[in-house]
Amino acid sequence: MGKSYLITSGKGGTGKSMFSVNMGYTLADKGFSVVLIDLDMGMRCLDLYLGLENNIVYDLSDVLKGVCRIKQAMVKDRKYPNLFLIPAPPERDNGEITPLHLKVLADKLKEKFDYVIIDGPAGNDDNLVIASAGADEAIIVTTPEYASVRDADLMAKNLAKLGFEKVNCVVNKVDAQLIEDGFAPSLSEINRQLKMEVIGLIQKDDNIHISTNIGVPICCKPDTYIKENFDNIVKRIE
Repeated sequence: MGKSYLITSGKGGTGKSMFSVNMGYTLADKGFSVVLIDLDMGMRCLDLYLGLENNIVYDLSDVLKGVCRIKQAMVKDRKYPNLFLIPAPPERDNGEITPLHLKVLADKLKEKFDYVIIDGPAGNDDNLVIASAGADEAIIVTTPEYASVRDADLMAKNLAKLGFEKVNCVVNKVDAQLIEDGFAPSLSEINRQLKMEVIGLIQKDDNIHISTNIGVPICCKPDTYIKENFDNIVKRIE
């Protein structure tokens, strides 16, 4: 039986979807079977980040409404045969998708995959309730900004109300120079503000933006410090 993770954030722009894709790639590179579910309905981007936007026929909404079988909506990654994507619908859900729908889907996927990664919405809205129903644990992606850290802490409290017993945090876009100059909260400050474990840091790098724009996850490039950042995070997750 596999395990499912909800990837979320307290606000937009933290790199949540980038993290979901590269977490999936890192796990697949280690030989695990992984399926990514894009649940950021109306704002889907995982297909673009994976370079699979031209391969989509069905999406998550089609699966949950019975239009197609689960397998028909799963798009296989070009590099790893053990990595799949179920894309989000291009428009926001009109209320037909319920938390029970997602829980049943996640349970079925966990029977065949080692990891189910749900790229949930940013912020606390109805889609968060739906996304959380299919996850065993949650990872909040934040950045070293006071507003982002505060929103992450609020998100952790909301997830606790939804029944999550284990919520971890990843700090993305870490700029050591800004922190050293006092223009961004230090990692010790972030740790003090958050009531959850920080399981990893991802350094700020323009190559990450390039990778998402060209549809090639940054973790495809070996022997880089960004790849090492993700390897360390995945080791803690394992």
